[in-house]
Amino acid sequence: MKRTNISSGAPWENLVGYSRAVCIGNMIEVAGTTAVVDNEVHCKGDAAGQTRLILEKIKAAIEEAGASMRDVIRTRIFTTDISRWEEIGKVHGEYFRDIKPATTMVEVRKLIDPEMLVEIEASAVMMGQMNWDQL
Repeated sequence: MKRTNISSGAPWENLVGYSRAVCIGNMIEVAGTTAVVDNEVHCKGDAAGQTRLILEKIKAAIEEAGASMRDVIRTRIFTTDISRWEEIGKVHGEYFRDIKPATTMVEVRKLIDPEMLVEIEASAVMMGQMNWDQL
Protein backbone atom coordinates (compact mmCIF):
# COMPACT_ATOMS: atom_id res chain seq x y z
CA MET A 1 0.00 0.00 0.00
CA LYS A 2 1.11 3.52 -0.71
CA ARG A 3 1.92 5.82 2.21
CA THR A 4 1.40 9.57 1.90
CA ASN A 5 2.65 11.96 4.57
CA ILE A 6 0.81 15.27 4.72
CA SER A 7 2.75 18.17 6.17
CA SER A 8 1.37 21.31 7.78
CA GLY A 9 4.67 23.05 7.17
CA ALA A 10 5.25 23.56 10.90
CA PRO A 11 8.95 23.88 11.67
CA TRP A 12 8.81 21.30 14.46
CA GLU A 13 7.56 18.49 12.17
CA ASN A 14 11.14 17.66 11.17
CA LEU A 15 12.50 18.31 14.65
CA VAL A 16 10.02 15.97 16.34
CA GLY A 17 9.59 13.64 13.36
CA TYR A 18 5.87 13.66 12.65
CA SER A 19 3.35 14.55 9.94
CA ARG A 20 0.07 16.48 10.24
CA ALA A 21 -1.58 13.41 8.72
CA VAL A 22 -0.64 10.04 7.27
CA CYS A 23 -2.68 8.23 4.63
CA ILE A 24 -2.11 4.52 3.97
CA GLY A 25 -4.54 2.87 1.62
CA ASN A 26 -7.98 4.14 2.56
CA MET A 27 -7.02 5.08 6.16
CA ILE A 28 -6.10 8.60 7.28
CA GLU A 29 -4.75 9.42 10.73
CA VAL A 30 -4.55 13.10 11.67
CA ALA A 31 -2.09 13.97 14.44
CA GLY A 32 -2.95 16.00 17.50
CA THR A 33 -3.92 19.40 16.12
CA THR A 34 -4.00 22.69 18.03
CA ALA A 35 -4.99 26.27 17.24
CA VAL A 36 -1.47 27.27 16.25
CA VAL A 37 -0.93 29.17 13.01
CA ASP A 38 2.49 30.57 12.07
CA ASN A 39 3.88 29.55 15.48
CA GLU A 40 1.22 31.56 17.34
CA VAL A 41 -1.73 30.28 19.37
CA HIS A 42 -4.95 31.79 18.01
CA CYS A 43 -8.25 32.37 19.80
CA LYS A 44 -6.57 32.71 23.18
CA GLY A 45 -9.01 32.05 26.01
CA ASP A 46 -11.71 30.94 23.52
CA ALA A 47 -12.23 27.16 23.64
CA ALA A 48 -14.92 27.25 20.93
CA GLY A 49 -12.77 29.40 18.64
CA GLN A 50 -9.78 27.10 19.09
CA THR A 51 -11.97 24.06 18.39
CA ARG A 52 -13.29 25.62 15.18
CA LEU A 53 -9.80 26.50 13.95
CA ILE A 54 -8.54 23.02 14.81
CA LEU A 55 -11.38 21.32 12.96
CA GLU A 56 -10.73 23.51 9.91
CA LYS A 57 -7.07 22.43 9.99
CA ILE A 58 -8.13 18.78 10.30
CA LYS A 59 -10.59 19.25 7.43
CA ALA A 60 -7.82 20.67 5.22
CA ALA A 61 -5.52 17.71 5.98
CA ILE A 62 -8.26 15.17 5.32
CA GLU A 63 -9.19 16.87 2.06
CA GLU A 64 -5.53 16.97 1.00
CA ALA A 65 -5.53 13.19 1.51
CA GLY A 66 -8.50 12.91 -0.86
CA ALA A 67 -11.27 12.42 1.69
CA SER A 68 -13.91 14.56 3.40
CA MET A 69 -15.13 15.13 6.92
CA ARG A 70 -17.88 12.60 6.17
CA ASP A 71 -15.13 9.95 6.17
CA VAL A 72 -14.14 10.70 9.80
CA ILE A 73 -14.87 7.71 12.02
CA ARG A 74 -13.21 8.84 15.26
CA THR A 75 -12.10 12.00 17.04
CA ARG A 76 -10.17 12.39 20.28
CA ILE A 77 -10.51 15.70 22.07
CA PHE A 78 -8.09 16.80 24.77
CA THR A 79 -8.86 19.90 26.81
CA THR A 80 -7.11 21.58 29.70
CA ASP A 81 -10.49 22.55 31.22
CA ILE A 82 -13.24 19.91 31.02
CA SER A 83 -15.74 22.41 32.48
CA ARG A 84 -15.72 23.96 28.97
CA TRP A 85 -16.88 20.71 27.36
CA GLU A 86 -20.14 22.23 26.11
CA GLU A 87 -18.35 25.03 24.20
CA ILE A 88 -16.02 22.51 22.62
CA GLY A 89 -18.77 19.94 22.03
CA LYS A 90 -21.08 22.45 20.37
CA VAL A 91 -18.48 23.29 17.72
CA HIS A 92 -17.64 19.60 17.27
CA GLY A 93 -21.36 19.05 16.71
CA GLU A 94 -21.44 21.73 14.00
CA TYR A 95 -18.97 19.65 12.00
CA PHE A 96 -20.13 16.15 12.92
CA ARG A 97 -23.84 16.32 13.88
CA ASP A 98 -24.87 14.13 10.93
CA ILE A 99 -21.68 12.04 10.80
CA LYS A 100 -21.45 11.12 14.50
CA PRO A 101 -17.93 9.64 14.68
CA ALA A 102 -16.88 7.77 17.80
CA THR A 103 -15.55 10.53 20.04
CA THR A 104 -13.65 10.82 23.30
CA MET A 105 -13.14 14.03 25.28
CA VAL A 106 -10.76 14.05 28.23
CA GLU A 107 -9.16 16.66 30.43
CA VAL A 108 -5.37 16.82 30.45
CA ARG A 109 -3.20 18.70 32.89
CA LYS A 110 -1.65 20.87 30.18
CA LEU A 111 -0.68 21.08 26.54
CA ILE A 112 2.66 22.27 25.11
CA ASP A 113 1.67 25.95 25.33
CA PRO A 114 -0.42 27.22 28.28
CA GLU A 115 -2.57 29.26 25.85
CA MET A 116 -3.71 26.02 24.16
CA LEU A 117 -7.07 24.91 25.51
CA VAL A 118 -7.88 22.12 23.03
CA GLU A 119 -6.07 19.51 20.95
CA ILE A 120 -7.90 17.12 18.60
CA GLU A 121 -6.90 13.97 16.70
CA ALA A 122 -8.98 12.36 13.95
CA SER A 123 -9.17 9.07 12.07
CA ALA A 124 -10.90 8.68 8.72
CA VAL A 125 -11.65 5.85 6.31
CA MET A 126 -12.28 6.65 2.65
CA MET A 127 -15.15 4.27 2.00
CA GLY A 128 -15.21 5.06 -1.72
CA GLN A 129 -11.73 3.54 -1.98
CA MET A 130 -12.45 0.48 0.14
CA ASN A 131 -11.32 -2.79 -1.43
CA TRP A 132 -13.87 -5.18 0.06
CA ASP A 133 -11.91 -8.19 -1.23
CA GLN A 134 -9.14 -7.35 1.25
CA LEU A 135 -11.46 -7.65 4.25
